[in-house]
Parts: sequence; structure tokens; C-alpha cells
Amino acid sequence: MKEQRYDVAVIGAGVTGCAVARELSRWNLKVCVAEREEDVCSGTSKANSAIVHAGFDAAFGSLKARFNVEGNRMMDALSEELDFDFKRNGSLVISFDPADRPALEALRQKGEANGVPGLRIISGDEARQMEPNLTDGVAEALYAPTGGIVCPFGLTIALAENACDNGVDFLFNTEITVIRREGEGFVLETPDRVLRADMVVNAAGVYADVFHNMVSGHKIHITPRKGDYCLLDKEAGGHVSHTIFQLPTIMGKGILVTPTIHGNLLTGPTATDIEDKEATATTAAELAEIMEKAALGVKNIPFRQVITSFCGLRAHEDSDDFIIGEVKDAPGFFDAAGIESPGLTSAPAIGAYLAGQIAKKSGASRKESWNGRRKGIIRAAKLSFEERAALIKERPEYGTIICRCEGVSEGEIMDAINRTLGAVSLDGIKRRVRQGMGRCQAGFCTPRTMEILARERGIAMEDICKNGPGSRMLAGANEEGR
Repeated sequence: MKEQRYDVAVIGAGVTGCAVARELSRWNLKVCVAEREEDVCSGTSKANSAIVHAGFDAAFGSLKARFNVEGNRMMDALSEELDFDFKRNGSLVISFDPADRPALEALRQKGEANGVPGLRIISGDEARQMEPNLTDGVAEALYAPTGGIVCPFGLTIALAENACDNGVDFLFNTEITVIRREGEGFVLETPDRVLRADMVVNAAGVYADVFHNMVSGHKIHITPRKGDYCLLDKEAGGHVSHTIFQLPTIMGKGILVTPTIHGNLLTGPTATDIEDKEATATTAAELAEIMEKAALGVKNIPFRQVITSFCGLRAHEDSDDFIIGEVKDAPGFFDAAGIESPGLTSAPAIGAYLAGQIAKKSGASRKESWNGRRKGIIRAAKLSFEERAALIKERPEYGTIICRCEGVSEGEIMDAINRTLGAVSLDGIKRRVRQGMGRCQAGFCTPRTMEILARERGIAMEDICKNGPGSRMLAGANEEGR
């Protein structure tokens, strides 16, 4: 069986694992990221609210509060360095009863204690001036100007590409089945290879408890918390401009209504604790709950324009906080466990913290050649007429539109396939350039995209998968052989 040796092995290529990997790439360490799926951003990181939280919800002194606020502050500079979409659109936490004023005030005080700037409580009338589609029942709101929206695919992929460009190995379709201590390091077993590492970072999402419990006598327990969402067409994208929360409960921040960074409207999530770590099917009951509860705060949501629904699993640990750092009875094993909301916001700060701890423990020196900048894929639809004409003259493939709904060209799909950690599946292309994410949900562009993927990868059409192994798009040829 093949063996590979590393200084650090990161388990999981979600946003947290990729943030850790990018920060570790600053140091003279041999690092790998082991991911069981065929691509980065294939678990919780691909199915969430895409919110950059301000930081007023987490308990003062908690790791959630610390890393949320730190991650929020990092996002502007990070989006400029790594060229991904991010916007500070601000958020509103709405209440429906003047008697809820103490709860709003408690949120404001907690946020200020956490270090969130600019928080203020506003009247329902002022809130409706900011958001005309708020219902008449909104009595007051907490306004947080530092709240934002981001593309979770764009953030995760940017972190991963930059890490890879700086020397990190990404091992896809590599499922860790066993971790055990051996000498001063760890052995990580997979069905087809063995990884040996001095240190391990456990960023395995809903499976982080499984790996932690393999090496530690102090057990943790993660409950998958299922959340369904409805995504509406871009025609509905301007229905609100801020992220609209309702007063949170013990199950989370409740049903939100928010614009997305790409111009759609998103509502959700529900919150249902389940046992199955793979249960990502939406249900009619939960989608109906989204529509009913969202309408309490925002009127006239055009749910007839829902173009898709989806489900994500949050990794809720029994302690109700992140578990981050070196495990006391397993030296060299670092947890990034229980990363639920505000995990997307917190990931850059978690990455910097854990990489710093690991670099200190290993005594590694900084790389003189490290490059923290990355250029994203050209978005032809965002160019001016003159810019686009010049691009097409130089590269004609940017003049051939493949995905009409999102205006995605052949050139963009080619870039998605051929760049660092390029897409190997249809979902991989979708996450990078939004091919198939529009109104028709890939009904028009799939065949042509498959042809491009087959050509660029040098594979047969029959071998193209929607995502990982076992998801082939074609069952066979017709009698004409096509």
C-alpha cells in the first residue's frame, strides 16, 4: 500500500480546512489536505446561508464570539488578496413585540462586549425605511452595519487554490478510516494509502467527533443539525438589501431572508437535529416552514420564483461552542470541531490561529517565497462592452455563451477546469463559475458543458460525473451509438 509522509495532515477540505491549509502554507512545512470527496467545498461549506456574521449572537468569552469577530474583520483584506466576492450589506435582527426590547438590548450589549462596532436599535418605522418590504408587524430591529454576504464556494476555492500554489498537497477521493498514534506522530489509514504525519488538523465537519474520539479519551459528540433553504431567482434578488434575521432561539438564528452575493434571494434555514450524518434531502414540511416563518418578517416574498431548494448539515457539538486547539491527551492532534454558524465567518481566523500554534510547536520557519495573492476566474458578464470585445478578440472562447441564465462563457468553463485544483466534475464547474446555477438549473447547458469537460480532461463522455465516483451522468449509448 502506498505511503506518504507529511509534517501536517489536514482532514477535510471545507472552508475551515482550506483556511488552515492556506495559513500553514506560509511556513516551511510539508502539508496535505485529505478530502473524501472529489473536490473542495463538498460538505457543509457548500450548503449554508453564505452570511458573514457581525458577531453579536455568540456568548461573550466563547470561541464562537472570538473567531467570528476576528474573521469578520479579516474578510475585506482577504477578499482583495484572493479575489472572491464579498459585500458588507449590513444585517437587521427584527422583533415583533415591544416587549422584546430587552432581548434586542441584550443582543446589542453582547455584541458590543464581543467587539462588534456600530450596533444600534432602531424603530420599526426606521427599519421599514431601510427595508420597505418588512411587514407592519416589525416593532424594532437591531442594526449591524458590519454584517456581510459572501460566496462560500468562492471563499473556499480561493483559499484552497492559494494553499496549493504555495505547496500544499490536496488528496481528493481520500477517505480517512482510521487514525492511530505511532511514535511521536500519527498514522492515517485510507482504503488505498497510508498517510504519516507529525501533526493532524481535524476539520472534518460533522465527522470531527469520530476522528477526535479515535485519539482522545475525552470524548466529544456532534449532532448533525439539518437546515433546508429556498433559493429564488435573480428577479427576486432586490426584495431586500440587508440580511434580515428574526430574534434567535436556542436552535439558532432562525429563518432569515437575504440577498446573495450573486443577486438571488435566499430564505432559510430550518433547524432539525438528526442522527444521520449524510441526510441532506429536503422535505416538503421544512420548506413550508421556511415560507411561513419568512413571511412573518418580510412581506410579499415571491416564492413562485424559487428555482431550487437545498439542505445543509451544521456540526453542532454538545458544548454549543467551537472546539479549537491541541487535544490535551493527544499531543500534535489539533481540533477544529463543532464548526457550525458562524463557522464560515470564523474560518480565516481559525486558520490563522491553528497555523500559528502548529508553526510554534514544530519550530518551522517562514517561507520567503510565499505568495498570498490569487487571481480568480474572469467573469465575462461583468465586463464592459469594450473590455469584453478585447477579451474575445484575444480569446474567442469567451464569446461563446454556454450557460445562458448566468452568462457563462466557454472560456470561463475552460479556466475552471484547467486552473489550480481545477474542476473534474459538473458540480466542480458549477461551484467555480456558476454554470447551471441559474433559472433553468442546468437544463440547457449541461450537454455542452459535458463536451467541454470531456475535451479538456481527455476523458470519455461516459466517465463524466455530477460530483464524485458513482454519479455518472450517462447510462449508455442509444442505438445510433450516441
